[in-house]
Amino acid sequence: EPARAPPASLHPLRPLFGRRPRRTPTARRNRTGGPAGKRSAPAGLLRKTLPGAMTQEGEAAPRTSRVQDKGWAWVVLVATVLVQGLTLGFPSCIGVFFKDLQHDFQASNSETSWFPSIMTAVLHAGGPLCSILVERFGCRTTVMLGGLLSGVGMVASAFSQSIIQLYVTAGFITGLGSCFSFQAGVTVLGYYFVRRRALANALASTGVSIGFTLWPLLSQYLLNEMGWRNTFFVFGGVMLHCCACGAVMRPVPVEPPDPSLKSSPGHLAKDIHLSNGNTLSHEVPLRQSRCDACIQTLQKYLAFDVFCKNKGYRIFTIGVAWMVMGFVLPMVYLVPYAILNGVEEHKAALLISIMGFVNIFMRPMAGLLSGLKIFTGRRIYLFSVAAALNGLSNIICAVSTEFSVFIVYCVVYSISMSVLGALIFQVLMDVVEMDRFSSALGLFTILESITILIGPPLAGLLVDLTGHFSYVFYASSFFMVTAALFMGFGFCTIETKNKLTETHKQTPENPSRGKYTEVPTELRPETNPSPAVIYVTSI
Repeated sequence: EPARAPPASLHPLRPLFGRRPRRTPTARRNRTGGPAGKRSAPAGLLRKTLPGAMTQEGEAAPRTSRVQDKGWAWVVLVATVLVQGLTLGFPSCIGVFFKDLQHDFQASNSETSWFPSIMTAVLHAGGPLCSILVERFGCRTTVMLGGLLSGVGMVASAFSQSIIQLYVTAGFITGLGSCFSFQAGVTVLGYYFVRRRALANALASTGVSIGFTLWPLLSQYLLNEMGWRNTFFVFGGVMLHCCACGAVMRPVPVEPPDPSLKSSPGHLAKDIHLSNGNTLSHEVPLRQSRCDACIQTLQKYLAFDVFCKNKGYRIFTIGVAWMVMGFVLPMVYLVPYAILNGVEEHKAALLISIMGFVNIFMRPMAGLLSGLKIFTGRRIYLFSVAAALNGLSNIICAVSTEFSVFIVYCVVYSISMSVLGALIFQVLMDVVEMDRFSSALGLFTILESITILIGPPLAGLLVDLTGHFSYVFYASSFFMVTAALFMGFGFCTIETKNKLTETHKQTPENPSRGKYTEVPTELRPETNPSPAVIYVTSI
């Protein structure tokens, strides 16, 4: 089939992006009203095409924009750094208020720990809902909505008369708002940066570490000056700054998909305006039952089929879900544990800040380390070693309560935490094909949020039953080390099995894409599906 010429609307802008292509005779006849050539778009649908869209079937040109990687993009990057510091860094300061909340509400350790658990769990589990809002309303509106919810939740929590009200206000509402602001901010960053996207993401992630450093110190100062209720009221105003950050995240005028892609019979092409100004063409069946629509929605946001068929994804998801049950415990119980053992309150809050300060420098270094050629295909083993080191470091904190020992513990813990944070999504991309990454990430964070939700309350129940905070750190070590062993041996078994398969079958028909992946190898007809924007909106 001869190459099609770009639509007429493309030609006036072509000198800005390259030499104007020569029109074929068929294109000339179409433009002058002569015999029409083979058209791919359904009749009656008019779409605007900008430079950089697909010029030939199956061949995509780079998507470019005059604002990407320069100018306003750096303003958006600064806004994203602030959003990450305000949202992801905020749960690190909850341990500062633990004893005061427990005293005012006459709650047990288990009841009090439900507050940070709900906030962190909703922060992780809201990814699919955030993705729907981004598709419907755009990144800017979603970030501003999240800032409004976070601010309202914290202000309302200042008037809480029971621990249950605190769960709803500061736990659920603030956690959901933080989820919207953070994840939509990460999404819009991908539109503003293309060539420098890796650098932009690395710089944006420093916002989390900055939040870890500053939130505990600010919380301890305000708590000493005005109490926890007034402090939460002030935090509500601080959270509203996410609205200002979201206001600068204006949509990016990037190119829509190629209108020359064919719609299959029985389907209707549907244009959807995306958050970055795109018009994305989806093919929607004319007649579709509710059951089929529900199944398609679940497959889009929750990859249960990938979980059942992909052994690598299943092992990694179960291992991380088990791991985070112990990973979050030091963040909640370190400050009250230090205070209970005679450490001054301001020094106890400083321990969390030390973790954040070390993360500022170690997280980028961990990202560079994982990118070395020697770790290609072996990142899961580096991830497992970091998880084991993180778990073993908790024993340091449990056997000694000296402040100097606490500092050593925080440094070792933050180094391993930096490696885990830098590798967790890299490993997920290694074990899951990119066309299913978004839905695999949704299920991954949902399962992760469940264990985050129940981890601290179970540890609080352990403290209530035994009366010793040190058991919390032993429990954290148990979860981290067992998860590391499970993931390490699990992937080693998969790799050994793949090598044996390759030995018996030298020329496999459908080899696995990665070194330790188990992507289903079913024969499927070759198709050219229409390109789609995948929103990676989760932590």
